[in-house]
Amino acid sequence: MRLVLQMAQESPREADQTAGDRLAEEAKQFLLGLARRTLLDCVAGRPAPEPMEADMPPIVLAPGACFVTLTRHGGLRGCIGRIKPTQPLWRAVIEATAGAALRDPRFPAVHGGELAEITIEMSVLGEAKPLIYASPEELLDQIRLGVDGLLLTLGDRTSTFLPKVWKTIPDKVRFLEQLSLKAGHDRQAWRRGEAVVSAYQTWDFQET
Repeated sequence: MRLVLQMAQESPREADQTAGDRLAEEAKQFLLGLARRTLLDCVAGRPAPEPMEADMPPIVLAPGACFVTLTRHGGLRGCIGRIKPTQPLWRAVIEATAGAALRDPRFPAVHGGELAEITIEMSVLGEAKPLIYASPEELLDQIRLGVDGLLLTLGDRTSTFLPKVWKTIPDKVRFLEQLSLKAGHDRQAWRRGEAVVSAYQTWDFQET
């Protein structure tokens, strides 16, 4: 998927321009429509939609990773996704949408009475690349606040925050501390020598 392979090499402004060209409006609208149909079907207890490949934009057939976020009246209602592109992007969208609606442990399952009030947001992920650093200070210097999503791996535990989380945690140290807590470690776990921090970018879009 060219979007995934090249986003990490571009500046934020270049990514806005060129990634937008690659993930064409047709593909974005297809994925949002697929997510909306999935939301309606899974809440009603019906099987997930099975679109025909001939009807899909080519980019969504390639392996892709994504997160789907559901909001209601501006508040979070569910968010599920995967970091690694293990399946075609369109299938990843179906899986993430159903997960956000029914299996986010922070919320009860979405019910039919909420559907008209829910907005679907989507983040298509670029490749996560490990950052190379010799000290916590070097790590902080490499992180681009507001641009990079971060993936923390320590032992057999991982956690991630999408770039949009910078809006609520606009501080690099706090961002990493909360990422450590999310992984089930103490706040300072990101400072340990065995911790691996990777960065990735996303292309975000939502229903209007």
